[in-house]
Parts: sequence; C-alpha cells; structure tokens
Amino acid sequence: MTPLDWLFVAGYLALSFGIALYFYQRAGEDTAEFFLSGRSMPWWLAGTSMVATTFAVDTPLLVTEIVARDGIAGNWLWWNAALGGMLTVFFFARLWRRSGVLTDVEFVEVRYSGAPAAWLRGIKALFFGLLLNVLIIGWVSLAMETVIDRLFPDLTLFGRAGVGVLGQEASAALVVTGGLILGVAVYAMLSGLWGVMVTDLFQFVIAMGGTVLLAVWVLDRPEIGGVAGLRAQLPDETFHLLPTIGGAADGAGTFALSALAFAAYAGVQWWASWYPGAEPGGGGYIAQRMMSAKDERHALFATLWYTIAHFCLRPWPWIVVALSALVLYPDLAEPRAGFVLVMKEVLPPGLLGLLFAAFLAAFMSTVSTQLNWGVSYLVNDFWRRFVRPDASEAHYVRVSRILTVAVALLSLGVTLFLDTIAEAWGLLLSASAGLGLVLILRWYWWRVNAWSEMAATLAPIGLAGTALVLNAFGVQVPGLQAEFPLNLYAVVGFTTAVWLGVTVLTRPTEAATLDRFYQQVHPGGPGWAPVAARNPEVTPDAGLGRLALDWAVGVVLVYSTLFGTGYLLLGWTAWGAALLAVAAGAAAFLWHDLRAYAAPLETRATEADQRGP
Repeated sequence: MTPLDWLFVAGYLALSFGIALYFYQRAGEDTAEFFLSGRSMPWWLAGTSMVATTFAVDTPLLVTEIVARDGIAGNWLWWNAALGGMLTVFFFARLWRRSGVLTDVEFVEVRYSGAPAAWLRGIKALFFGLLLNVLIIGWVSLAMETVIDRLFPDLTLFGRAGVGVLGQEASAALVVTGGLILGVAVYAMLSGLWGVMVTDLFQFVIAMGGTVLLAVWVLDRPEIGGVAGLRAQLPDETFHLLPTIGGAADGAGTFALSALAFAAYAGVQWWASWYPGAEPGGGGYIAQRMMSAKDERHALFATLWYTIAHFCLRPWPWIVVALSALVLYPDLAEPRAGFVLVMKEVLPPGLLGLLFAAFLAAFMSTVSTQLNWGVSYLVNDFWRRFVRPDASEAHYVRVSRILTVAVALLSLGVTLFLDTIAEAWGLLLSASAGLGLVLILRWYWWRVNAWSEMAATLAPIGLAGTALVLNAFGVQVPGLQAEFPLNLYAVVGFTTAVWLGVTVLTRPTEAATLDRFYQQVHPGGPGWAPVAARNPEVTPDAGLGRLALDWAVGVVLVYSTLFGTGYLLLGWTAWGAALLAVAAGAAAFLWHDLRAYAAPLETRATEADQRGP
C-alpha cells in the first residue's frame, strides 16, 4: 500500500463519516426516522441499500471458494433464491409497506392476538436482534480479518502479532477489524437509517466499481490472456452454468447433483427455508427497506431492482476473478484467499487502495445495516413493548444509540470464539426448513396463528437436535439424516405436518385482530373469505393470478439476464445474445404490466398511511 492507496482509503472514510454527521439531527427526531427514515425513501435508494447490504466482505471470497470447488454452477447454492426474491417483489412488498409496522417482528402482534403473539414477538426480537445479529456480524468480521491478514501479513500491534482478549489470542488483523466495527457503530449510531442508506449507495458504487476494475485488470495479465486464456487453461466443466444432473462429479470444478437434489434446490429450498436476506415472504432488513419506502409502488420497485442487481449485476466480476485465481494459484490451500491474493499481486498503486476501500465499503455497509436493523428489534419489539412502553421518543432514540455500540462490542467478543460458533451457525441455517411456508401463508390464510409460527420455528430445530442424538447412538432414520439438500424433503414434510396440526388444535386469532389486519392490509385470495364476509366495505386485493404471471416472467428476466451476461463474457455470443433478447422481452412485459397497476398501488398506500397502523 503506497501513500496514494492510503489517500483513497482516507478519503472514503472521511466521506462516510461526513454523511453520518450530516444526518445526525434528522435521525434523532424519533424512532421512525432512526429506523425507517421517516418512510420517505425512494425506490432506487432503498433497493440499492438492500444490494449493498448483501454485498458483504465475505461474499466474493465465498464465491471464489465455490468456483474453485464446484465451478461456476456451484453458485446454484444461492442462485435458486431468485425464485423467492421475485415472490417477495410481487406478492409481499406492497403488503409490508401497507402494514404500517416499524419492524417485521412487530408484525406478529398486528397479525396475531393474545399472549402467544406477545411471547412470539419478544422471543423473535431477542433471537434475531441479538443472537442471530451478532453471529452475522461476527461471521463478516472473520472475513474482514482474512482480507487484512492477507493484504498486510507483517502487521503487528504492541510489538507482537496480536493481543489477549477474553482469554483468546486476537490477531493483529482482528484487532484492526474490531476498530473498524466500532467506527461503523459510531456512524450508524449518529446517522440512523438515512445515513446508513446514503452511505450504502456510495459504498455500493465503490465496491462494484472496484471489483469490476479488478476483473478487467486480472484478465489483462499475460498469465491469464483474457477470457480465451481462461477457457484454454481450465477444464470445460468449470464454465458450466447449470449443475450436472443425474451424473457424478468429474473432479474439482464440477457441480453434480442427483435429480432429487436439484429438485430440492429449485423446488423446495427457496420457499421452505429461512436464512438472512432471503426470507420467504420478505423479512429482516429487506422488510425494513420496503417499509421505509415512500409508498407501495416504491416498495415494489425497490425490491425488483434489488432482486435484479443482486443476482445479475454483482456475481460476474467475482466469478471472473475466481476463475483467474484458479489459474494463478492452482494449489492454494485456502481457495477463498485467492481473491485477496489477486488484489494484492495484480493491482498497481492507487487501484489497490481503491479496492481495499471497496472491501471496507462492503464490510461497513453490511455491519451498519445489521446494527440498525438488529437494534430496531431490541428497542421497538422488546424495550418499548415489555420494559418501557410509555417513554418518550427521545428516550427510545437514546437507547437505540447506546445499544448500537453495545451490540457492536458483543459482536467483537463473538468473533473471538467463531471457530466453535461456526458449527452452531451452520446448524441454525439448516434447521429452518419448513418455516418459510408459514411466513408466506400468514398473509393469505386467516387461520394461521401465533402457535402456527412458533411450531414451525421450533419443529425443525428440534428435528435437527434429534438427528444429532440419533447419530450419536448409530440410529438411522431414512431421509432425516440425509445430506443437505436431500434432508429437506423429510424436514419440510415433518415441520409442515407439525404446524398444520398445531393450527387445527389451537384457537384461531381473535376476530377483532383479524378484522383490523384485514382493514389495514386488505389481503386478497380465498384464504380470507370468512373475514371478508364480516368486512364487506373493504375492497381486497384482486388479480393474484396476474401477479403469479408477473412472478414467472420476473424469474425468466433474472435467469435470462444472469446467464445471457455470463455467456457473452465467456465467449458464447449467440447464446448470450439470445438469452438477453428473452430478458428484454420479459422486461418489456413487466414494464407494461407494472405501469397498469402502479397508480392503484400508490392510491392505496396513501389511504393506508392515513388510517395508520
């Protein structure tokens, strides 16, 4: 890193904190401003903020590792989520904005009633806002530590490689990462969601620009020789965009799946499993951005832009660098480190600093969102709901700022022990199968209640624990102990049976609560027939069949754009042009269809705001 490199880094940090200071007064007005930017966010800013948050510092490193192990097709591990993303665009974005809640956890007591709803809200607030949140920040921090350690291998602090913290040896790179987290906590504390979103936009431009420059620069290396050189030096299987279905893996670089396994990815995982940033039906920071939008129309377009950018715009620069790393470092023990090594060895002075700033941007955008989003649960859904329900808005903003720093400090402690927590993290992600169906149907079936959601949350976790116990005693249950994703069939089936049984055996949500929800959100479909009969004055949503068509066309748009761009980059021009022509047709259809009902969406959003939550 030369003085010019450090100048780029310093300029980036100065601008980020300048934005935070600019929004300090506005964020302090009330919790709606601090957590939802006063519900006045334009679609392009809200959508870009979603993309920036999912562009974490570990994401390009993970893609590099996937490509090294399974080739480009290995990215189907997350490409399948586009199906659920488009479902959120057309079926749930407008409903979230219309609900009028501050957080998606608050939605629990808007949709359900009684003590079970209160318990569910409190449990989810602590689980997502504290436990899951600090794990995510710790995971991202570990990736940032890897970047710093690879870029600055001779880094020392206090005359040694690291320092002792909480009985653990913290590397010098982790100590620097900890300082970055505290810096992010300061600007998230000062600026609220407005500052987070504006810096997200700035950070996303830097992060994407930096990775595109890296991809261009590494392809120009004589050892690579452009895309043609990559194709000449790597096996053909590495460049496949679809898994090998029904066959066996032919060495590294081949992603082979049985027909059942591929069906689990493409037909089950995207709607059945919950994981951060891709919750079925929306949720988490995605729901936060939708609820911060100006109106329903802006919420829908924000989520549409996010889904397209997330799957079509981001991946290819990372994939190009990952392929180049396979050529430059064929025997790398840690394949994910290849991305950082490419940065370090091929970029000239100035560009290296720019890309390091891009990694800082990716890291800071994710951590700032996680802090603001997680603290919104702790303040709105726990502190305000159960501890101090009658305090002033100034009090809640003050608590929000204190908790922002506290959660950041706790995340640092978690990072020190991440070697053991990583296993629990993986178990947590695999133990959510079956929950997604409840998160979808609670919008479209009146009979779903708080007990349904609680059962769907606990059943797969209990099943995963049971599988571990059975493994310890050598007992095998067909399907249950199969490898992921084949175990989804058994887990989803069991979870669905449990929550449906619980739903039938427990009392439905109180009629008054259902009526208020129906009057506020006016969901459509036959699942609300009994409630609709009690509220004939409410005009429910219509045209669900048309939305289903829009969803299907949106899926075609994403995958044809993703693969068309890839084929063009990799030299298959005819295939690329044909797929991009399909994408253009899908985009034209959606543009025409969305314009036809954009005005009614905006009108209904105004009516919902006037009624209030």
